[in-house]
Amino acid sequence: MKTPAAGPGTGAPASERIREVPAVTAQDPAMLKPGTILFSDRRDQPQNPESGLTPYLDWQRQRPAEAAALAPFPGYKEPDYAQTVNGVTKQRHETLKVYVAEGRFVVARPPEAIDLQAFANLAFVQAMDPAIRHKALNPADVTPTKDPAAAFARRPDRPWCEAGTTCIESRYDLEGKLPLGVKLANKLEEGSSKKIAEFVSFQSELRVLPPEKAATLGALTKVDTPVTGGIEQTIFWVNQILRFGKFLAVLQPVPGDPQRTVVTTYMALAIKADVLDRKAEYARVPVLKNLLPAQVLMGNSSFNTGNSISAGLPTYARNRIAAFADALGKR
Repeated sequence: MKTPAAGPGTGAPASERIREVPAVTAQDPAMLKPGTILFSDRRDQPQNPESGLTPYLDWQRQRPAEAAALAPFPGYKEPDYAQTVNGVTKQRHETLKVYVAEGRFVVARPPEAIDLQAFANLAFVQAMDPAIRHKALNPADVTPTKDPAAAFARRPDRPWCEAGTTCIESRYDLEGKLPLGVKLANKLEEGSSKKIAEFVSFQSELRVLPPEKAATLGALTKVDTPVTGGIEQTIFWVNQILRFGKFLAVLQPVPGDPQRTVVTTYMALAIKADVLDRKAEYARVPVLKNLLPAQVLMGNSSFNTGNSISAGLPTYARNRIAAFADALGKR
């Protein structure tokens, strides 16, 4: 795995501040030192390229509270949709695998002194990762709302980007050697309708959680104080590789020390399982043998580079959590 560089707004590399643990919930938040970030992503078998990836249905069974909190919306299911290839339309079921990272840190202020609304805006998201470009998205242009083929990504309870939320469209251009690898992979599969783009574009909704929603998350964090607030960014549409993503942060007083706040963060990213199956065709081409999707996504490839998505999901998650910790610490 590549060593993360310094995240936005910090002078110290994320790797120097992050302490990996089997589970952040097993650690006493009162013992957390200032500036330390606990991190866990359940990658217990580094030699396995898919270590840390859990089939979506297994995730729901094994960690129901986590899956309920980090799925795009209540009752979310793996997508079923119609796909037309060469004029023939077929129904398709898509299986997913989920990467989940947890982080925990302490802010030296009481929860009531932290204004989460100050972070629920486009400017804040733009500052989190300069490699990703963001712009405001008109709610009327949300893809699951406009495109019947994306109906599986619509919320059943309300529209995406309703009043009181921030609607965002984002684009990340792959960095380093990855664009060249994509060009070679597309040439290898010439004639295929499944071309790989040299960028990842996605749409998301950012909001401060309603108090009644936030209050239910204490069972997830396992911190024995009331939840005082939560903020989430839900990626509900992605052009390739991923199906959804969510960043969630939950604030609570530190047990026994209400003048400090313990922040538990989560990042969930759901990967299309068929992306991970592209192995044999790449293995036949020497220059692409390190482009196996599981290796690239989990940061174990020579194609990985930088501090953002091209570095692999674990590095991206670490740096996003570290950047959020820095932002809260400065306010």
